[in-house]
Amino acid sequence: MIRRATVLFLAALVSLPAGAGQAQAAGYRYWSFWERDGTAWTYATQGPSLVRPADGDVQGFRFSVSEDSADAAKPRGTADFATLCAETPAREGEKRVALVIDFGTPADAPPGETPPAARTACARVPEDATTADALAAVAEPLRYDTNALLCAITGYPEKGCGEQISAQKDPAPEQGETDTGPSLGLAAGIAAVALLAAAATWQVRRRG
Repeated sequence: MIRRATVLFLAALVSLPAGAGQAQAAGYRYWSFWERDGTAWTYATQGPSLVRPADGDVQGFRFSVSEDSADAAKPRGTADFATLCAETPAREGEKRVALVIDFGTPADAPPGETPPAARTACARVPEDATTADALAAVAEPLRYDTNALLCAITGYPEKGCGEQISAQKDPAPEQGETDTGPSLGLAAGIAAVALLAAAATWQVRRRG
């Protein structure tokens, strides 16, 4: 019976979810580009150097680690044009573009770097300006790679550009979320192990 309990004990360990207690941060560390569609963010299908927003549009940028657009983190904070551009009046021959720049969480920051506080801005630019032009007007210095991939906004991060990340790490809670401690899967696994250990002890006493 002790041997059987041992087998069950090992089976319980094997059956624990692979992500229990930790998340595999496999993906790329980069600036994602978003467009505001009504009250929701949508992942942009073109780069900021190609998009030509209209007066009154809201555009967003978020620095994070993600596998692809499906799990990319969205910009946080106020994203209302009337609020962000309240002190920037319209001007003939120009347009206003509201920008939300979210530098992400410490968990997504490159080693040795700390993300600045999120910021918003209202860029007033020529009518034919792109989102990249609007961003350059309010958030320099910008850094691009040879393929025109946006690498840094206001100099953050100092190094790197879309590098692949594969190391495990504990995910940091998003703004407005609470870290509730060990995951449910991990807690269930610990309970199962404890139960099997108690069963083994009971069998030993019964045989004695």
